[in-house]
Amino acid sequence: MDSKKTGLEKNQSSKEELSSSSEGKGMRVGAGQFKIPTEERLRFIKQLGIEDVILNLLQSTPQTGQLPLSGRKEWSFRELVQLRNRVEDMGLRLAAIENIPTYFYDKVMLGREGSKEQLEHVKRTVANIGRANIPILGYNWMPSGVWRTSRTRRVRGGAQATAFELAQVADSPLTHGREYREEEMWKNYERFLEEVLPVAEESGVKLALHPCDPPVEKLGGVPFIFRDFESFKRADQLAESKYHGLELCLGTWSEMGENIVEVIQYFGERNKIFYVHFRDVEGTVPSFHEIFLNEGGGNYDKYEVLKTLREVGFQGVMIVDHVPRVEGDSKWGHRARANAIGYLQGLVRGLDEN
Repeated sequence: MDSKKTGLEKNQSSKEELSSSSEGKGMRVGAGQFKIPTEERLRFIKQLGIEDVILNLLQSTPQTGQLPLSGRKEWSFRELVQLRNRVEDMGLRLAAIENIPTYFYDKVMLGREGSKEQLEHVKRTVANIGRANIPILGYNWMPSGVWRTSRTRRVRGGAQATAFELAQVADSPLTHGREYREEEMWKNYERFLEEVLPVAEESGVKLALHPCDPPVEKLGGVPFIFRDFESFKRADQLAESKYHGLELCLGTWSEMGENIVEVIQYFGERNKIFYVHFRDVEGTVPSFHEIFLNEGGGNYDKYEVLKTLREVGFQGVMIVDHVPRVEGDSKWGHRARANAIGYLQGLVRGLDEN
């Protein structure tokens, strides 16, 4: 019998090797901030020398754009397997899914009628993510989403970036019908963890919490409870579990004005940093705007951050977050992302050689 593997067997062997090598592979640069894994985009990512992809499947309403999964209340195991294979068939890993649609669990966040039903859908979704061998689910606690007051702030060379001025939205009308109290939001979050975390543990899915962006006290009558170092310490202490941790968004932590090195040391030494968003801004709350990752004037030293991540033993994926819109770029920002990814790859290479 011929001992040579067929093309199909080689492809399957390669995929299994790729999937099995995702754990313990070290600190590495991935790609994300998109939801539809088209062949063209995945080829582009592969051409940049990347192996890990994180898909952002956030939708605030069912009408706000296409997702690669069809469920309106939960996601099916079969479609999640197909989604992972769509990425792996291009020689990449699906390292995480970040965000389930807001309408999957908005009643849970706000403690409204219907939250019990939503929790059951979320638990089935998390279980299916685990069955589909997708190791991480990133999520947020922002029922009204990310707030910005401008998406056309001019930065280096006339590129357009996002900006936030609290004074312009401090008197916003109520976004969800009434004023919510801080402790209400915490109580609802505790219930979420009590219900969902055991399913995540059983299913092998790490739950990675994103900070509220912008990290302000309240907007539209809804408290933004995950806005500083102390709030994340409180969240961490709610449950002792290796499946309960952070999606470390450096841009949002930068907006807070917190010492990012101390944040990384605190959570990294506890193995609570599951993956990282690389972004930076100028200024902090109440006034800031995003900048290029490779320019001066930001709020933190990128090389020092990478060095600290390595020192605390972080072994995971880092993706470029939002990027300014440059001349002739696509909606996703191929050009600006390639620039930022190359810069980040260079920093990691320099760290490796020192």
